[in-house]
Amino acid sequence: MQASVLGLGEAGSLYSAGLVERGWTVTGYDPADNATPEGVARARTPESAVRGADVVLSLVGGRAAEPAADSVAAFLEPGSVFADMNAADPAVKRRIATAVGEERFADVSVIGSVPTYGAATALVVSGAGSAPVARLFAGLGAPVEDIAGAPGDASARKLLRSTFMKGLGALIVESSAAGRAAGAEEWVRTQIVNELAGGEAALDRLRDGTLRHAARRAGESAAAADLLDALGQRPVMTRATAEAHRALADAALAPDEDLLDGFAGLAVANIGDARDRMGMLDGGIRALWRGARLVGRARTVWVRSGDNQALHRAIAVSRPGDVLVVNGQGDTTRALLGELMAERAKRRGVVGIVVDGALRDVGELEAIGFAAWARAVTPAGPYKNGPGQIDVPVAVGGVVVCPGDLVVADDDGVIVVPAVEAAAALLGGRAVEADEAQRRAAILAGTA
Repeated sequence: MQASVLGLGEAGSLYSAGLVERGWTVTGYDPADNATPEGVARARTPESAVRGADVVLSLVGGRAAEPAADSVAAFLEPGSVFADMNAADPAVKRRIATAVGEERFADVSVIGSVPTYGAATALVVSGAGSAPVARLFAGLGAPVEDIAGAPGDASARKLLRSTFMKGLGALIVESSAAGRAAGAEEWVRTQIVNELAGGEAALDRLRDGTLRHAARRAGESAAAADLLDALGQRPVMTRATAEAHRALADAALAPDEDLLDGFAGLAVANIGDARDRMGMLDGGIRALWRGARLVGRARTVWVRSGDNQALHRAIAVSRPGDVLVVNGQGDTTRALLGELMAERAKRRGVVGIVVDGALRDVGELEAIGFAAWARAVTPAGPYKNGPGQIDVPVAVGGVVVCPGDLVVADDDGVIVVPAVEAAAALLGGRAVEADEAQRRAAILAGTA
């Protein structure tokens, strides 16, 4: 049997060596100056690398995965299988499958440490070509989970695992450094080891306890973050842990729909007073028609000046109750949204838009009831070339807005409340409203 390995870095070399040990004929290709593993024939071109290969393994790294596949797609043997083993977004895997032919493609996700286990590292495999690839790696001694399915499914499993493994690794690094700074690193390490040794019971205990005691643990995590600050350590993971606990505690106070309903009619000014005037967008961003009002969750968008390609993508994935919050770089020369896009957004349940930039078709926006706040109005349409990002933190009107933050807007302007503080903001805003009502009554009665 003959294999071609694209990419002769550490992982490519280890897999090449594993195939050679089992009697395979192996051809390798790498334009970089990496050493050629013993027993591997070095090809000079992508075409010669895959000539005669029964299986092609791509281990070039995520950024080079598509170009590597494109470079050999036209030269693959009729019955060969193409196994993409790079860590990449599922969408990238689907594009590669289309390039090389879905019937021959296998999405291979490496689940474990290749430097530790070599060619016997555990794998998850999907795609039409998963079965022969699974047999190949099982022959190399690797535990293989063949989930069949579509290109990208195996990569999605790896990314799901990464939410835990990469976060856990980062947290261990941060906790160990804090322990070292406090002169208690070995004690901290022992605590971590003890917690990791409990298996599924420990998992359930940590999960259930987090959900049950989120409010108390939010305060404890915040205090821990302050301690790390005092020790001269950056509490990135610890601050994120505190925020996650606050979000869980906030969600437990009231369902999101009830929470949003609670803000109905509550003035932006009152919410701002309750929050010490924090989170209010600058006055240059104003309502484009009188009486407009919205309450919703931020669907954030970051665009290049005058370009709305990313805004189109954001609308396509928006959900009912979303507010489009757009960093338009303050550009007022091109309108980023008009009537047609507003109609499309409204059909998806979007309640309005706040943009640090310009909009147009103001009369039509008012007629369809699409609430809008912007820095300017201009009839000039936008470019649609990109780039741009969605669902990332953005700066709008001098305020940083994160996906899911609460957005409330009225004739006075816009305020943004971090998601984890929404319930507290509601209680505070209502308290200010009640106090003002009492003071107004006293003024009218002549007693104040």
